[in-house]
Amino acid sequence: MKTASLVTASTPWYREPWPWLLMIAPGAAVIGGAVTIWLAVTHADPLVVDNYYKEGLAINQALERDREAQRAGYRAQMMFSQDGTRVRVHLTGGTSLPASLRLRLVHPTRADFDAEAVLTSTQAGWYEGAMRLGHAPRWAVHLEGENRAWRLSGEWRPGDGAETQLQPRA
Repeated sequence: MKTASLVTASTPWYREPWPWLLMIAPGAAVIGGAVTIWLAVTHADPLVVDNYYKEGLAINQALERDREAQRAGYRAQMMFSQDGTRVRVHLTGGTSLPASLRLRLVHPTRADFDAEAVLTSTQAGWYEGAMRLGHAPRWAVHLEGENRAWRLSGEWRPGDGAETQLQPRA
């Protein structure tokens, strides 16, 4: 009597679906890790300060400029044009008003979006200048005298309107 033998046809592993399904999760993790490493290497982190001591000294100088603006009684109202290319400032207080002002708009997270303009006096207490702004929901605003002895600070949200008030920080 003859015995029947079972012969199964075997296919190579790479033609089966199960190994490929099991490799999807580890493969995605490897790709995600490679992308993360590439982002970390190619993009600088401008928020990290290397020299903490110098940064602390600069903060103390900025606080002194705020106190000087408070002693002089400076206040300002800043107005932007609708297209954001012109800025006008009305400065009050102080014993004598400067011939020009320095205006800096600081982006909350991207230093390359920061903008700076020199505003010249158009009439007593009124200053005007050109400025090109990027897009941001919020800007930190710093207005300084021409000799940088005092500083007014504030925040401007373009969505809330084209005007903002600047005053010395307490």
